[in-house]
Amino acid sequence: MLDVCLLGTGGMMPLPNRWLTSLMLKYNGKNILIDCGEGTQIALKEKGWTFKPIETICFTHFHADHISGLAGMLLTMGNAQRTEQLTIVGPKGVEYVVNSLRVIAPELPFPIRFIELTQKTEMLDFDGYSIEAFKVNHNVVCYGYSFHIRRNGMFQVEKAMELDLPRMYWHKLQKGETISYDERIYTPEMVMGPERKGIKVTYCTDTRPVKIISECAKGADLFICEGMYGEKDKDDKAREFKHMTFYEAAALAKEANVEELWLTHYSPSLLRPEEYMDAVREIFPKAKAGKDLKSTVINFED
Repeated sequence: MLDVCLLGTGGMMPLPNRWLTSLMLKYNGKNILIDCGEGTQIALKEKGWTFKPIETICFTHFHADHISGLAGMLLTMGNAQRTEQLTIVGPKGVEYVVNSLRVIAPELPFPIRFIELTQKTEMLDFDGYSIEAFKVNHNVVCYGYSFHIRRNGMFQVEKAMELDLPRMYWHKLQKGETISYDERIYTPEMVMGPERKGIKVTYCTDTRPVKIISECAKGADLFICEGMYGEKDKDDKAREFKHMTFYEAAALAKEANVEELWLTHYSPSLLRPEEYMDAVREIFPKAKAGKDLKSTVINFED
C-alpha cells in the first residue's frame, strides 16, 4: 500500500491554515518528498510523521514557494543523526541551488546525491519503485512527477511443479532471479504470470495545461494537480503567469482518465476553494479540493 499526504497546498505565500507546496509519499519504509515549501516541517509534525526516513526529495522547480523549507529540513535531518544518503532530484542546476541554500546549513552528517533532469521525460529507478519526470510549461524550467509501484504477476505453482524445480528455488524466481540447477537454466518468465496492475500517483504544479501532463498521468490512481485559480474571471491571469485554473486541471484529469483528482497550489486570494467544486465536478466528477494534511491510502487491487 501507498500512503499519500498533502503537507502544504498554498502557492506564493503561506496563510494561517495553509502551508506552502509539499507532498509526502510513504511506501514500504521509504519516504519520498515532492517539493519542500515553507511550513513542510510543521505539517510533518502535525501529521505525526518523521523526517529521518526521507529517502528522496524531488523538486518541480526552484521558485521559493517550492524550495524555501529545504535548508531547515536538512538541518533537522542532521540533528536527528541521520547518516544515510539523501537523493535530491530536480531540474538542471539543482546541485548549485541546494548548495547555495546550504550556506546556512553547511555541516551535515549524511551525503547528498543529486540527479539533474535535462530531458523532456526521464524515468528514474529506485529500490521498489520508479519516478517518471516530465517537463511542463511554466515561466522557468519545471517538471511534474509520476510515482510508479509496479507489481509482478502471480507465481504459478503448477508451472513450477511441471519443471521439477525443487521448492527451495521458487522464492528466487519470484524475486526475479535466474536459477541454474541440474545443468538447466530457469528464468522468472517460466513460472510468473503477467504483470498485475500496480499503483500510480501523478503530481503536477506551476504550468499551463499541456499534452504531456495527461499523457504521463494516464490511468493514475490519484492525480494531484495545480489549481491556482477557481474564479471564472482569472483565465487571463492564469495564462499570463503560466498557471492553471480549476477547470483546466479537471479537463486534464478527464483526458487522462484518472481515478481521482486533488487540486492544490492555491492562490493566496483563494480562501474557500470548495465554493467552486460543483462546477469542477461537472467536468470531472471525482475531483476534490485539496487541503493541508489531506491523506489517503492506495492499496493494490485484489
